[in-house]
Amino acid sequence: MVESNVSVNNPTSRPWLIPLIFMLFASAIFAVYINFPEVSAEEKTHLKYPRNLEDAKQLGRVLSKYKENNYAVVLCGVIVVYITLQAFAIPGSIFLTILSGYLFRFHVAILLVCTCSATGAAICYTLSNLFGRSLVLSKFPERISKWQVDLSKHRDEFLNYMIFLRVTPIVPNWLINIASPVLDVPLSPFFWGTFLGVAPPSFLYIQAGSTLEQLTHTSVTWSWTSIILLTVSAVLSLAPILLKKKLKSD
Repeated sequence: MVESNVSVNNPTSRPWLIPLIFMLFASAIFAVYINFPEVSAEEKTHLKYPRNLEDAKQLGRVLSKYKENNYAVVLCGVIVVYITLQAFAIPGSIFLTILSGYLFRFHVAILLVCTCSATGAAICYTLSNLFGRSLVLSKFPERISKWQVDLSKHRDEFLNYMIFLRVTPIVPNWLINIASPVLDVPLSPFFWGTFLGVAPPSFLYIQAGSTLEQLTHTSVTWSWTSIILLTVSAVLSLAPILLKKKLKSD
């Protein structure tokens, strides 16, 4: 009887939930699309999520043209697509970050990117928790259990570690999103650590987005100034942990 209940309550026994969730996001994107003003056939070909810098430029030109009279639709469109990319770990969010800097004022763009990144990551976290956690635990029970125990010793520092991981490119963001629920990282520090941690690198890409037409490659956003900014941000994120350890040792 117990095994039967576990099977019924286990989301992995209901695989139809995954395409249903995806369809909900697709419906939201379609709703924005049908509410967008009439565009030419050529412009319509550029209304797609950007896979490279040239796509971002073409999309930016179209959205910029209609933004003044359709600000809410353009803003909602960027938000919905951004969250969808993050939620399903689809590449391309970096170009939406640059595009946000091109379309919106800096304070709007940075708030949009941080909020969408954290929200999309939280959805990805939830999907991993629902559909992937039990599978991973069943395949690697001892190893995962050991990692969970090791991490539990640092529960008060999860927020700082999450900020550090988001600021630095040590671990891919999609892997952090998927692995965090498996390793029992609570959702609250995960969300706020993502919100705060993506701000420094997003700052660089949003600034670059203000000169989107002149950009030739995303690597132009990297300079000694940007490296110093990210290094300082990473050090500051770990400063409370280092200070706590020093006080304990004294």
